[in-house]
This record gives sequence, structure tokens and C-alpha cells, in this order.
Amino acid sequence: MSILDSLPDEPEKDPTPDSQTPGNQWLDKQEQLMQPQLKVDAPLRMVETAFLASTASLIWFINFYFPLGPLLRIFFPVPIALVYLRWGRRAAWMAAVTSGLLLAVLMGPLRSLLFVMPYGFMGVLLGVTWHRRVSWIVSITLGALLGTLGVFFRLWLLSVLSGEDLWIYVINQVTAITEWIFLKLGLLASPSVFLIQVGAVALIAINNLIYLFVVHLVAWLLLERLGNPISRPPNWVQVLMDYEI
Repeated sequence: MSILDSLPDEPEKDPTPDSQTPGNQWLDKQEQLMQPQLKVDAPLRMVETAFLASTASLIWFINFYFPLGPLLRIFFPVPIALVYLRWGRRAAWMAAVTSGLLLAVLMGPLRSLLFVMPYGFMGVLLGVTWHRRVSWIVSITLGALLGTLGVFFRLWLLSVLSGEDLWIYVINQVTAITEWIFLKLGLLASPSVFLIQVGAVALIAINNLIYLFVVHLVAWLLLERLGNPISRPPNWVQVLMDYEI
């Protein structure tokens, strides 16, 4: 018997690859679970962003040619705000830009700008405040300020394009309303120009405050049923709506 025959046999190697052992299988499963879901969510994010952006554009388009009063106007910023609640800031900005580009193709750049400022920006702003659960007082105030700036932007842009000062038209309307109020109150003095201008700005701001309150109310009732609730309204609103606090 040779010396080599007396040596112990080497242990046979497991033919199963390392990746098939129970420990490595568990690690592979963990790596699969820990992989970011961007590959899964990216198509859904893109589709929802495009769909909601086109929805916002379609609402503006229909309301422009077939106005139904304030009904459709309430939903102008809601689709973009919903994009923010579902997919974040970047997707919301992409929705606002996409809506503007789509309206620029359908209706021209001018009417596209009238949507983007203020309603496109307002959708992003409302999405930020609703996502952070800011109180209604803050979100409505910020939205009303943006809406007021949007009115002045619209007056400025249309005045430049038409060659006429449309602010004078607004002042004439407010002057007529102010004189009627003075007449009903029995005041013989005529309102000053400064008072009329302040009254015009106040009427625009109050109109935007009412508009933002209605938008918040509709979004609160609608988005909660879609699984993307916004911040809770004040208690008196919930009592008024007969909602369970």
C-alpha cells in the first residue's frame, strides 16, 4: 500500500452553487425586496401625471368655450394638486408644465399663460400645503394672494396685447358699485379715487378668498374618497357640513 493510499479522502464539494444555499437565497430575496420601486412606479407616475395634466387642460378648454359658470372653475388647480399628493413636487411641476404646453398647442400661448398663471402655480402651491397638512387659514390665504396676483397679471397681459388699460374698466365698475352703496347709505359725498382703487383690490382679494375656500371644500370631500386626504377643515366647517369630527 502506498503512502498516497493511506491519506484520507478529501471531502466532496457540494455541487449546489453558493447562490442556491438557503442563506444566499434569503440574501437574494432581501436584495430584491430592498431594490427601489422606481422601475415599478415610474410608468405609473408618468401615466398619472400625464392623465391629470391633460384633465386640468381639458377642464380649462371646456370652460373657455362652453362656460358652465363657476362649476368647472373650481377644479382648475385640483388635478395638479392631486399629482403633488400622489407623486411629489417634481411630478406636480411636470404636470403644470405639461398642461401649459398642451393648452399652448390647442389654444395658443396666450391662453396657456392665463391658465399657468395662476392656476398651474396654484395647483403646486395647494399640493405643498395639503401635503404638509397646513391649516386651511394659511393655505387659503396663500392661494388667495396668488390668485390676486394672477388677476393683475391677466389685466396687465391683456392690456399690453389690446393696447388699452383694462384696469380703468375695473375702476369704472367699482366706481358704479361704490356710488350705489353711497346712495343707499344716504351719503352725499362722492368716493375718492384712492378709495375706489382700494375697493377694487379688496373685491378681487375677497373673490379669491371665497374661491379658495370652495376649492378647499370640494377637495376635502373629493380627495379623501380617492385615498389622498388633505388637511382637516376647522371644526365649524365640519359641523356645518354635518361631518363626523
